[in-house]
Amino acid sequence: MKLFKEIKEGKKIAVVSDVLLLELEGAPREVKRVLDEVLPERIQYVSLDEEFISLANTYLKEGVIAESSLSDARHIAIATVNRVDVLVSWNFKHIVNINRIHLLNSVNLKSGYHILEIRSPKEVLSEEEV
Repeated sequence: MKLFKEIKEGKKIAVVSDVLLLELEGAPREVKRVLDEVLPERIQYVSLDEEFISLANTYLKEGVIAESSLSDARHIAIATVNRVDVLVSWNFKHIVNINRIHLLNSVNLKSGYHILEIRSPKEVLSEEEV
């Protein structure tokens, strides 16, 4: 995949949370291998803490994310609190959805956080890769 190629080349940094690592435990071997091929200095690891949990719960309480999608809420909260440049996702139903993005950012602003850019992998590729 082109996005991970750019990460391996040092054009981008991956922010990886313990929530993602937990999800990867049940993933097929070829999916798990993708992170193994990235140099450690190209990955920033972050862990779930009280602040992330609180913001994720706010998304649920406000009805922006369904309770059945708690891990999605946690991914978004982790990206928001860590001020990542862009949250990249293939989840078009619950995350990469313009209406949902507006609602999430409304909660972020009301909660004292910044607006989070949420995009699909194709949208964040370098010009020469598109």
